[in-house]
Amino acid sequence: MTILVRLEQWKEQGTISPEQYARLAGLCRGDPFSVFFELNVLLYAGVLAFIGGLGLTVSTWSKQLGDFVVLTILSAILAACFWYCFSRANAWSPRETASPSAIFDYVLYLGSLVWSVELAYVEARFQLLAEHWDVYLLATAGLFFFLAYRFDNRLVLSLALSSLAGWFGLTISHWPPHQDATYRESAFVYCLIVGGAGALLSRLAVKPHFLGTYLNVVANVMFWTLLSGVFSSQSRSAWFLGLLAACGASLAWGLKRREFAFVAYAAIYGYIGFSSLILRELSDDTAILGYFVVTGLAMIALLVVIARRFGRKS
Repeated sequence: MTILVRLEQWKEQGTISPEQYARLAGLCRGDPFSVFFELNVLLYAGVLAFIGGLGLTVSTWSKQLGDFVVLTILSAILAACFWYCFSRANAWSPRETASPSAIFDYVLYLGSLVWSVELAYVEARFQLLAEHWDVYLLATAGLFFFLAYRFDNRLVLSLALSSLAGWFGLTISHWPPHQDATYRESAFVYCLIVGGAGALLSRLAVKPHFLGTYLNVVANVMFWTLLSGVFSSQSRSAWFLGLLAACGASLAWGLKRREFAFVAYAAIYGYIGFSSLILRELSDDTAILGYFVVTGLAMIALLVVIARRFGRKS
């Protein structure tokens, strides 16, 4: 029995979907296949690596090169990127538009990151805004929102939402325990504003395909906020009930829209919250290790089964 015949049997039995059959059969026959996603990830990773090297070079050689040379180089890269994007861009449309060239999105992403590097350098060297440095985050968020909607780029939109979250003070690495309540309030306000804005713009048919980016960011911020309440020593039960409600809403949305990410959010964040309560009652290292082994394997198996079902046709 050949592999193609076996694949045909699996498709008829429902073990694999027609799309999976087509891909696997094509591989068996030696048909060409797309590596667009893999190349896309590698190119974006290359941009990040370049920015990392640029930032390291600036921080290491800034004294030897001088502020004028550093700012001239950064400004030249920034101007070149934005000139390319504005000169090559298609006419703006509220609908989804394709990139005008193969490298357009990468140049835009590079320019956005260079802007961030230059702003950070200016503030570090000259401290123009001093204690009001968070104004940079608000200005950066505004610029990135404009670029995302002008050039139809969801990755730059995610940078805008991240910058706006920073302006709200939502920096997990600097989440002091004595400000937990204040941080959670800011997080809820952020989720309300961002989620409401995304839903409104989608309803107005202004880049409606951006709604998924808004909801993914809001979902993660909301879940982290609820988990911080579950981890706290006060009102833990109330926060856990809120977490369960959020998991239920995320699960319902993911199943209705067939978006696996929201189903995964419900499973993973719910598992973390539930585990935090269980582990408070366990003190034996063997019991803790056994809990993570058993429940971790069960969670992975569950996500694999759900992912396979989402890969099939409705």
